[in-house]
Amino acid sequence: MADIGKPPSATTASLRRGSWAKALPRPGFVGLSPVTRRHMAILLIVAAAVLFPLLHKNDADIDSAANALAFAALALGLNIVVGFAGLLDLGYAAFFAIGAYAYGVASSFQLQPEWSSFWEPFRWLDLVSRMPGASGSDIVHFQVSFWLMLPVSAVIAAFFGVLFGAPTLRLKGDYLAIVTLGFGEIVPIVARNIPSVTNGAMGLNGVAAPQLFGYSFGVRATPYYYVGIALVALLIITSLRLKDSRIGRAWMAIREDEIAAAAMGVNRVRFKLLAFATGAAFAGATGTFYVAKLQTATPEMFMFPVSVMILVMIVFGGIGSVWGVVVGALLLQMLQSWFLEDLSQWLHVLGRLINFDWLQHVELASSIELIFGLILVLMMLYRREGLIPATRRMPALTLDQQSAQIERGGFDTLRALGNEDRNASAEPLLEVSGLSVSFGGLVALHSVSLSVPAHSVVAVIGPNGSGKSTLFNAVTGLVVPDSGSVRFAGREIGRLPPHRVLECGIARTFQNIRLFPNLTVLENVMIGMHARLGAGPAGALLRLPRTRREEEAARERALEILALFGNRLLPRADHVASSLSYANRRRTEIARALASHPKLLLLDEPTAGMNPAETLELAEQIKSLHDAGVAIVLIEHKLDVVVSLADMVVVLDHGEKIAEGPPAVVRRDEDVIRAYLGRSAALA
Repeated sequence: MADIGKPPSATTASLRRGSWAKALPRPGFVGLSPVTRRHMAILLIVAAAVLFPLLHKNDADIDSAANALAFAALALGLNIVVGFAGLLDLGYAAFFAIGAYAYGVASSFQLQPEWSSFWEPFRWLDLVSRMPGASGSDIVHFQVSFWLMLPVSAVIAAFFGVLFGAPTLRLKGDYLAIVTLGFGEIVPIVARNIPSVTNGAMGLNGVAAPQLFGYSFGVRATPYYYVGIALVALLIITSLRLKDSRIGRAWMAIREDEIAAAAMGVNRVRFKLLAFATGAAFAGATGTFYVAKLQTATPEMFMFPVSVMILVMIVFGGIGSVWGVVVGALLLQMLQSWFLEDLSQWLHVLGRLINFDWLQHVELASSIELIFGLILVLMMLYRREGLIPATRRMPALTLDQQSAQIERGGFDTLRALGNEDRNASAEPLLEVSGLSVSFGGLVALHSVSLSVPAHSVVAVIGPNGSGKSTLFNAVTGLVVPDSGSVRFAGREIGRLPPHRVLECGIARTFQNIRLFPNLTVLENVMIGMHARLGAGPAGALLRLPRTRREEEAARERALEILALFGNRLLPRADHVASSLSYANRRRTEIARALASHPKLLLLDEPTAGMNPAETLELAEQIKSLHDAGVAIVLIEHKLDVVVSLADMVVVLDHGEKIAEGPPAVVRRDEDVIRAYLGRSAALA
């Protein structure tokens, strides 16, 4: 990518050297860097977890800790679905059940088909054995290894996640929650009603204990505890790597605003399915671990209260926070298995001392659902972000930081933001022909035609309700037109989904700002690059050199785009978008659109709500983008901005084009004056 204009400024060069990061304040900085302190804390936690069974010899407590680790793993999986992607899943325990029954059936005596030559290859792989049956003929005994079934159960659960999610994830909000609730109820019912496979309500028995190098875990809690530690550690690493990647940013964009995510190139259906499958895989592997530890499985272990309990753990720890959901799950599970039992005993003693019968018989553990409900209500009232929030709030900028690096007017340097080929083309870059859009009986656009040459600025004006934003929505795929054609660079795009339109090279902003409010400014801009990055789930997990280089380059380019706006955005790169002023949110939305490397930029009232100085500054910056080779279509009510920027003006009124031409001609057109000011003004 070649630079456009002047060489990189000192601000941009400092970004590459990392001096910008050093200049930012470090909250809580005491002696050691935050990274070093975080690594030391992780090492201490790991050491304490490893040493716990060695220092605490109580097998019942170790078993409770192993159960808590299983629920921490489940919480990590549901956090992918609810915390990252924002999909409310009330039937998550169904995938837990699928993983549990998968290993239970594959390692018990529940299924005993007759032996035949078909099973010989499986015996050679040590997946089955041949045993004499009660009827005199030999039977098959399944003996699939626990270690093999961990990933296999994850794949099976992920398959069912995709199978269930494909027809349902197009739903949103309450509708999705109701459907997932139904799925969560169906799976235990199915398990209860196919006794030939699951042994029905009596449950599977005789599930084989795991073995490692000839050592059988049996019923001892310590080996399962260490397997739980390893499983949770693996899932933590997986969650962190996915979250800090192109995949995680796409999930969080969907969570924050599906429409804006689609406009920034995110395939909503694909990434929702990926989130659902990933969360299901976590639950499937955990189900195998859990049933191996208990060596039995019954339908009652996977009912609706389990899904609710896991959801409460996520809310308690912090929705979207990897470390938060682990802490929340461990604390609440320990509350149930340790503290409530001890507290019940203390209340019994107190009841005997004061001769109060109710206290002598109270069992708090049996009221765990009520207690979890109270915890959920209290968290919603007093700490909605949870114990460990997913996003850390940054302190306000100092006066020096806000006054430094002031850059008013146009951009000094633009790097590959537009077409590198600046030669004029006879074919329009965007051509709209006979476009009509209606919503029921309301006609929003009627046979509108529009032509945008390459490297031009076209303004679309008109009174409120004239169809301007609907025109943008139809061009970018957010609205499917009833008729007409939309061609971009010679290609028909009129019925492409929004993410495909972005991939073609059209980026946009919105009349009502649609940022991702709980993500940082830097993350918002990097989401704009989604379609230009190639890392998939495997690349995000493995973090190969190619993926790391891509992420570093994306981050550097995002910082360079923020640097274009000087002190407006750059010092606020790590601030959440919701904390910005109105004008800075407008700038961030434009920066996010620029990050997609557009050939055509659609700006929907970019100066709305800005004061005259801010309007002038943004107008100069838009002119710089035009000079850099980006074609621009502009919806704007401020006619002085239109006159100063536009090569051509198109006027809409009641969904129809009433005028088109240079700004000086259009502003004198009687139909335009009548549309804006009324018939009497046109006659004056």
